[in-house]
Amino acid sequence: MGYSNDLRVRVIQIVEDGATARAAARQFVIGDSTAIRWVKRYRVTGSIEAKSIKGQSRSPLKKHEEWLLELVRQEPDLTLEEIRCRLLDERGQKAGIGSVWRFFDRHSISFKKKHSRGRARPA
Repeated sequence: MGYSNDLRVRVIQIVEDGATARAAARQFVIGDSTAIRWVKRYRVTGSIEAKSIKGQSRSPLKKHEEWLLELVRQEPDLTLEEIRCRLLDERGQKAGIGSVWRFFDRHSISFKKKHSRGRARPA
């Protein structure tokens, strides 16, 4: 869990009042490098807010987004394995089952097994 903005403000204020970032870090019992990064970020951007922990999407499937979404609209009964194979055959994009699943999960699309009938009865 990240540090509070209140702590960040207090550290930056002490440094702006003339203390070193290392001295402020010792006073608030945080790492020296943490205080140094906070002060540097404040001086460069003017922001005390923590950086977002969400990174840029690195999914190689992002560039095939519209094609994939249209594919499951037209053929909703495809399995993840079938989608993965079609992606390779038709688009030349390698992908693992997990990558395909995460892509559709991000778009709130799930693939549920459809049971057409119950279990076989004993003879």
